[in-house]
Amino acid sequence: MGKPLFYEVMEKPATSCIIGICTTIWFYIQKKNIGYQHVGVSYETAIEGHYWRLITSAFSHISVIHLVFNMSALWSLGIVEQLDYLGLGIAYYLQYTLVLVVLSGLLVLGMYHILIQRFKIEYFRRVTAVGYSCVVFGWMTILSVKQPSSKLDLFGIVSLPISFAPFESLIFTSIIVPQASFLGHLSGIIVGYAIAWGLIHGMTNYWAVSMLGWIVLVFVFSLKRSGAYDFKFLEIESVTDPSLPSVRFMGNSRTLQMSSVPLGGIEIA
Repeated sequence: MGKPLFYEVMEKPATSCIIGICTTIWFYIQKKNIGYQHVGVSYETAIEGHYWRLITSAFSHISVIHLVFNMSALWSLGIVEQLDYLGLGIAYYLQYTLVLVVLSGLLVLGMYHILIQRFKIEYFRRVTAVGYSCVVFGWMTILSVKQPSSKLDLFGIVSLPISFAPFESLIFTSIIVPQASFLGHLSGIIVGYAIAWGLIHGMTNYWAVSMLGWIVLVFVFSLKRSGAYDFKFLEIESVTDPSLPSVRFMGNSRTLQMSSVPLGGIEIA
């Protein structure tokens, strides 16, 4: 008999939180009737400056089957949080989840760029990726290197040897679900191997928090710039005082405002 769910949640706090976030977003998408084209990332939306989609696409799922498949696999992979003796653990899990979300998304866009610009396959210009699969395949790959004796349980029914799971799942999903993103899953595997083999290393809490800060900044400003959401508090109000005289230079549209404050007496904080 297995452990009660409460104890398993306590053993996998980070995984449980991510599953909770993805599930909440799925319910929100269903309630608001939001389509994948509004939250997913494509080459076309990326070159238009919709960088925020790298994040929304990763945590959004459109169908319940898609959500259940990814979250079931992620729950099984949550064992990473308990493998402190292998140099993994909760901190490692959170740090490299951040890396997987960003780098796998960028790698997908890079592949699209090559296929479009080098091979002239315009189909990939509007292909929209959505789902947490990149990260799932990344952790699947990392675990296959770090602990090849593990098993990957899907839906509590199917159990796959983790050492073969990344490529087995890649082929399986491509055959069973024709709309599955082959390049998205492959990018997760590539970044996963880069992390597992130490090609990407050195993440600490400091670098993870710094990276998260930059992600939030790019997310907010790209969201505003793309016009997807209007952040009123980011507006910079004009400081022009209409009561002060102004001098207009002929030949261009520049205006110099004259101030009654003596030169050298201004302090800019």
